[in-house]
Amino acid sequence: MQTQTPSVSLIRATSYEQEALRESLETLLEPLGGMAAFVKPGNRVLLKPNLLTGARPGKECTTRPELVYAIAQMVMQAGGKPFLGDSPAFGSAKGVAVANGYLPILEELNLPIIEFHGQRYETVNEGFNHLLLCKEAMEADMVINLPKVKSHAQLVLTLGVKNLFGCVPGKMKAWWHMEAGKDANRFGEMLVETARAIDPDLTITDGIIGHEGNGPSGGEPRPLGVLAASSDVFALDRAMVEILNVPPEQVPTVAASMRLGLVGELDAIHFPHLHPDLLKIDDWRLPDKFLPIDFGMPRVIKSTFKHLYIRFIKERMSAYARR
Repeated sequence: MQTQTPSVSLIRATSYEQEALRESLETLLEPLGGMAAFVKPGNRVLLKPNLLTGARPGKECTTRPELVYAIAQMVMQAGGKPFLGDSPAFGSAKGVAVANGYLPILEELNLPIIEFHGQRYETVNEGFNHLLLCKEAMEADMVINLPKVKSHAQLVLTLGVKNLFGCVPGKMKAWWHMEAGKDANRFGEMLVETARAIDPDLTITDGIIGHEGNGPSGGEPRPLGVLAASSDVFALDRAMVEILNVPPEQVPTVAASMRLGLVGELDAIHFPHLHPDLLKIDDWRLPDKFLPIDFGMPRVIKSTFKHLYIRFIKERMSAYARR
């Protein structure tokens, strides 16, 4: 259970223009101690944006490059060494980033962008201990999680916890959709355990313009006018579902975090700037229909994947046992 009161900073923000955004971010982080409270000189800092797809640039499917640029600058000014990483289900992290306008900031700031590779790490829950997590996130000095506010046809909403599923290498995501996809509660818990294992030092949510409707990529942009930040990703997501007026029990990741005692009700969270009630909207659009988490794969394909999956896990566990 939570022993300290988590703090979630919420502000109104409407512009990605460089100076205005930088001012907004400084205001956002000020009650948390500013960027220097998180980044120490010499730290290798992973910036983990949502780099879902390069197929729909301009539709707000990914974290805005302007936000990543401003955060990278702040990390550098605190003495940190930022780098970008993600594991898109389709394509490379660099390819998706370039398609979404990241190239100028990568070149100007000389920001490395890496592809994630898997390694087994201990999780809190033994039921998910065969989950492979990327070594680049687990071995970074700190992780700054940079999700986009989006509707999601399988998980209702994708926020901070779901964004950390990008720290699972691409091919393993399909295994987990198959392994846990028949049970939304188990899949939600898997995502929560991923977030607990990654344990991001700071999450900053890009909600200036969100993506509503048939997300995570088939919806449309929606001005929301919100920036959110917290060192507690579970508390941040709990606040965001309140702003979007979506019952927390309907969002598998938020429901799982509450069920596991990682976050409580809103009155157990400190809001140094705005309270979610002051930012709440009542017309955020969710998907027209919801899809099965396991992608509804035909039985034969699922059977084949299951066979290969079991063999893969046995071989990997055997290899670790020999070390």
